[in-house]
Amino acid sequence: MKTRNEINKKYKWDLTEYFKNDEEWEKLLQKTQKNYKKLLNFENKLYTKEEIYNCLTQENELSKDVELLFVYAELKLKEDSTNAVAQDRMNRLQKLSVQMDSELTFISVELKELSDTFLNELAQDEKFKDYDLMFKDIIRDKKHMLSKAEEILLSKTGEFSGEFSDIFDKYDTSDVKFDSVKDSKGEMHEMNNSIYARYTESTDRTLRQNAYKSMNGAYGKLNQTLALVYLGSVKTDCFYSKVRNFPSALDASLYGEEVDKKVYKTLIKSVNDNLDIFHNYFDIKAKLLHLKKLGVFDTRAGTLKSPKQFTYDEAYDIVLDSVKVLGEDYKDIIKNAKTSGWIDVYPNKGKDTGAFSWGAYGKHPVVLLNFEGTMTDVFTLGHELGHSMHTYYSNKTQVRQKAGYEIFVAEVASTVNEMLILKNLLSKAKDKKEKIYYYDYLFKMFYSTIFRQTLFAEFEEHVHEAYENGENTTAEALCDYYYNLNKRYFGENVEFVDEIKYEWLRIPHFYNAFYVYKYATGLISAFYIASRIFEGDKKVLNGYREFLTLGSTKPPVELLKIAGVDLSKKQTFDNAFSEMEKLLYEWKKLL
Repeated sequence: MKTRNEINKKYKWDLTEYFKNDEEWEKLLQKTQKNYKKLLNFENKLYTKEEIYNCLTQENELSKDVELLFVYAELKLKEDSTNAVAQDRMNRLQKLSVQMDSELTFISVELKELSDTFLNELAQDEKFKDYDLMFKDIIRDKKHMLSKAEEILLSKTGEFSGEFSDIFDKYDTSDVKFDSVKDSKGEMHEMNNSIYARYTESTDRTLRQNAYKSMNGAYGKLNQTLALVYLGSVKTDCFYSKVRNFPSALDASLYGEEVDKKVYKTLIKSVNDNLDIFHNYFDIKAKLLHLKKLGVFDTRAGTLKSPKQFTYDEAYDIVLDSVKVLGEDYKDIIKNAKTSGWIDVYPNKGKDTGAFSWGAYGKHPVVLLNFEGTMTDVFTLGHELGHSMHTYYSNKTQVRQKAGYEIFVAEVASTVNEMLILKNLLSKAKDKKEKIYYYDYLFKMFYSTIFRQTLFAEFEEHVHEAYENGENTTAEALCDYYYNLNKRYFGENVEFVDEIKYEWLRIPHFYNAFYVYKYATGLISAFYIASRIFEGDKKVLNGYREFLTLGSTKPPVELLKIAGVDLSKKQTFDNAFSEMEKLLYEWKKLL
């Protein structure tokens, strides 16, 4: 693998718009250390419009600088984690950030002590128009707030309340030990986290099964300890929800994004009501793999090879051709991103694996890839550029305080791009074999993002409710529940292995409670939007284009309504599954 210096400059992101050099970053850090101290002068003074305005204006500028510092520091680490200078830079910034968060807690506390009448007055004052949503949120949040002294004390718990996730991450990345795995020829293979995906996608079924058993079994060996670690995280969720006067940890989690619990419940019910679609998919997959019965360890196996390998230029052309239905300006911005330093394309030693899109307000978004020319890389490119375009349009249209969008809608724009790529490629497929490949790719997305994430969502809801209700939450009880939950989801025609009961122990997203369901609602939303746009629905297209510009100016469920998706209605979910069933039927006809 090449070193960072060996990669051609045109394939690396350009961060000079963020900072021209590291020295410029150091100057802003020093400036930030001084500026945040100035904000301390506002303590016990936030009761007049003038003081409040001056404080919020200075805090916004400080936050903007801190965001810029963090994004640059993190990106320099992501491009080469072995860079000692970048590591030191991030350590110093994190230390300063913790200090600032603690000392500036008084701002939010004092604003929340203001009367509703005064807060409403501020929200309607033209001078405070950039902060009106914040004031409305404060009024909404008041019943969940504590006294100033209690809030300051509670803020300090953040230094250790996240340690359950840190403990898991340490075990997951450094300490877990896997048994070597045997293939069908009797040859032994070393097993680790990074190579697991390759084994489970192998054409060798024995290797797939043994890799699956080794992966989950490794966590199962420590199931008593890992279950306690996770339960500690669950207890923390429940503690904060009780302290803040929420009925449950689920209610507390959904409250932040103003999502009705009905959306969560309807997703789970709708998926359970339509499990037969996935069962039919498993039967098709078994047929493509020439198996009598699909195994849980076969779900990642490739049924057909990718139509071809792609150069980066070819992949980019596919993305451009697929997103042209979203408008010429949308296409032109993506075209410009390729030559304007938005994208870090190829792997290099020390570079972060995977892919992401990120950025700071007022600067161009950036995309990290590890492009190797597979069809998956084509979709990843489109996916991350979807994130970037959502960020670009929101930042361009909204002030910083309203530009950031909630996690609930964060995967919609990215997945719309992927769906458009799939539909475009399907419409242009040259033969039956190529079409079968794209249908398989599409249903693998439905399986991994809707079926699997909803199963996870149902599991973590059960664990939190079991703890809140004083029910059995031992490692054995949770493993048994997870095993039976999978049995129900997969149905009778899928072959099981005992080690599946340990799978939940290795899911890092469980340490960010009630997060995974958003993947499912995001794909369902994106699937509908892309389908309508691809078929020429101008109303949905215009609504979606508006959605991209709105940032956080409305609750996320309301934003999606503008794009034509109403997640408060079961009919929305039913329509999505009905469309999936039609696609499944079209796929079956090709076999």
